[in-house]
Amino acid sequence: MPIRPGAYPFSGNIGVTEDVVEYINRRKSDFRISTSCGGPILLPVSIKPPKKTDILVPAGDYVIFVSIHQARYLSTIHMGMVPLFPDDFCE
Repeated sequence: MPIRPGAYPFSGNIGVTEDVVEYINRRKSDFRISTSCGGPILLPVSIKPPKKTDILVPAGDYVIFVSIHQARYLSTIHMGMVPLFPDDFCE
């Protein structure tokens, strides 16, 4: 999804750990932090598309869209927000 200039506000207040940046770069996709029953979750935008109200956080060559509902509680995006799938263990 191309990002329109000025469509999403950038945030410099939320950090991203290096292992999350590496994870995102390996998957070659933008991601989104949204709300789940277990707390914030990091999913590819192909699964959870961004919303116009999201905040952008740069992560390597890609972007993490953060739900405004989660943004106020986040200081760092870390691997604890990444759901584990069976193919993650095959790398």
